[in-house]
Amino acid sequence: MRDDQKGVLAIITTCTIWGLSPLYYAQVTHVPPLEVLSYRSLWSLVFFLLILAVQGRLSEVGKAIAKPRQLLLILSGAVMIAGNWYGFIYAISTGQGIEASLGYYIFPLVAVIIGMAVFGEVLRRAQWVAVGLATVGVAVLTIGLGVAPWIALGLAITLGIYGMIKKQLDIGPVVSVTAEVVLLAPLAVLWIVFRGTGAGGGNDLATHAILALSGPLTASPLILFSFAARNVRMATVGLVQYLNPTLQFGCAVLVMGELVTGAHAIAFPIIWGALIVYSVSLWRQDRAAAKPASRAATSSTT
Repeated sequence: MRDDQKGVLAIITTCTIWGLSPLYYAQVTHVPPLEVLSYRSLWSLVFFLLILAVQGRLSEVGKAIAKPRQLLLILSGAVMIAGNWYGFIYAISTGQGIEASLGYYIFPLVAVIIGMAVFGEVLRRAQWVAVGLATVGVAVLTIGLGVAPWIALGLAITLGIYGMIKKQLDIGPVVSVTAEVVLLAPLAVLWIVFRGTGAGGGNDLATHAILALSGPLTASPLILFSFAARNVRMATVGLVQYLNPTLQFGCAVLVMGELVTGAHAIAFPIIWGALIVYSVSLWRQDRAAAKPASRAATSSTT
C-alpha cells in the first residue's frame, strides 16, 4: 500500500475515533467533567511520554519549553485545548451531543475567518458565501432555541485559536501536545486530589479503567492525523474531517436519544450547505494549485 493510501486510511480512522468518542465519554457521565478532563490530561501525558521514550525523543520536550516565546505559545495552546476538551466532555455529560457536533461542523469556517484576520489569507467569493450561510444557521438556532449555541461556538473558537497557535510552533505534533499536557498536569493532579473524588479513592476500578483509556483515545488519533497530513492532500484531509461531526451527530441522535428540534432541522441543513460550498471551493483551489506543480514536474522530466 502506498503512503498516500495509508494516509487516507489514517485520516478516516482518526475521524472515526473522534466521531465515536461521545460513546466513550457517555460511560463516565457520573464523574464531574473537570475531573474527567484532569484524568484525560494525565493519562494522555503518560501515553505521549511512553511514545517519546520509545523513540528516544524525551529530551525534545524539555527543549520545547526552554525558550520563553515558545513556552508562552505552548501554554496558550494548552489553555485552548483544555478548554476544547472540557467543552466537549461537558456537552456529552449534560446530554448536548448535538450541539457539540455543531461546533465541529462550523470549526472549518471559523478557521477560515481566523486565517483571514490573523494571517492575511484572502477568502474567495464562495468561501464568503459559506461563512455567511453558517452565520445564518447559527442565528436560526439561536432564535429557535432562545439561546446562542455557546458550547458549539466555544468548541469551534477554541479549536480555531489552537490551530492558529500550532501554526506558529516549529515543533512536531507529538512533542508539542506532550509539552502542553506537561503544563496541564500539575493543575490536573491538584484538582483530582483536592476537588475531585480523591486520588484513586472515590471511583471504582471499572471507572478508573475507562478513564485510563482516555490516554490512547486522545493520543492515537493525533499521531494518525499527523501522518495523514504529511501524506494526503489537504483538501482530502479537510473533506474527510466532516466524518467526525457526522458520526457525533449520529451518536447523539441514534444512540443517546437526543431530540432534534425544529430549529435544529432548519439550522443544520443550512450549515451543511455552507460546508458543501466551502468544500467545493477548497477542492477547486487545491486542484488549481496542483496543476502548475504537475506541469513543472512534467517539464523537468523532458
